[in-house]
Amino acid sequence: MKAVMLALAMTTAPALAEDWPSAQWPVDNAVINWQAVDTYAFAPRDVERVGIRTDALLIIRDGRILHERYAAPTNADTAHLTWSVSKSVLATVMGVAYSEGRFKLDDPAARYYPALQRHPGLRLADLLHWASGLAWQEDYEYAPLKSSVVAMLYTRGRTDMAAYAAARPAASAPGTQFVYSSGDSNLLAASLRGMLAPERYADYPWQALFTPLGIDSAVWERDGAGTYVGSSYLYLSARDLARIGLLVQRDGRWREQQLLPAEWVAFNRTLFSAAQPVPGEANPGGHWWLNQPLPGQAVPWPDAPTDTFAALGHWGQALYVLPAQKLVIVRYADDRDGSFSHNELLKRVLAAVVGQGA
Repeated sequence: MKAVMLALAMTTAPALAEDWPSAQWPVDNAVINWQAVDTYAFAPRDVERVGIRTDALLIIRDGRILHERYAAPTNADTAHLTWSVSKSVLATVMGVAYSEGRFKLDDPAARYYPALQRHPGLRLADLLHWASGLAWQEDYEYAPLKSSVVAMLYTRGRTDMAAYAAARPAASAPGTQFVYSSGDSNLLAASLRGMLAPERYADYPWQALFTPLGIDSAVWERDGAGTYVGSSYLYLSARDLARIGLLVQRDGRWREQQLLPAEWVAFNRTLFSAAQPVPGEANPGGHWWLNQPLPGQAVPWPDAPTDTFAALGHWGQALYVLPAQKLVIVRYADDRDGSFSHNELLKRVLAAVVGQGA
């Protein structure tokens, strides 16, 4: 009997020893030399808005703050615009809906958003892979007159962004080609709305995700039709975004609750192999970005572990998750010229942590 009790204690001890944030994050007081990291991330700012312009850098190890730095006016309480990091947070909210049995991945999206009835073969899984097959042009500053995303967010599509995306013509069969599309993300937001009773939609991201995680900084804008702009317009503090990172780093578990099914996190982290490689760019999973190589190709970020995955946004926003190292890294930024390298930052963070003997 004593042997059984000892074995039970040994199996339950790691869970009991886990650190979780409450109102505040616990702090890891390890002495680490962050000079190489901070020199890269917080280079002197140029008045011309060129170069690497980090607003916030937060590094969490196994549930504890390891390093944290901000550039004014951003601070620990600032709800920063996450841009397309919003997409992965939307996928996380949808993971809760999935756990509640509200949809299956193979369900036609038109079941929940009837404006897609002209595309009956389009599944929710295809939207989550950015593989709707709908014609789309995602350029911002470099092709504003032809940009689908600029039209959706700022001009003729802004009053009903999902309707704008749904009206795009088909360019390929659903599920056969990766084309990065903020329109696909807003179609997901509209599909989520169709899964819920009308009175539940407004509070659902909070009821499903933010409140259970203790997130209190969230602001999520809606379009003129009342649908969340799931592609772009979520604001969170760095510490609150890190809570979402810790949730997925621990396979969807938050304290004693399995908030996301482990199979949902596994889907998020499964490579959509019908993509074409872009040097230095992560590859698509289920509305998250992966460091896994496409068949026959190189690892996108060669100095980071291949199981690294991330939520990424315009102008350098990033949430990185390194499961084996138990690291969650949040970076907010105002990059404008493409000089920032995900690989370089991750290489320097890992070198600092390994150099400390972790």
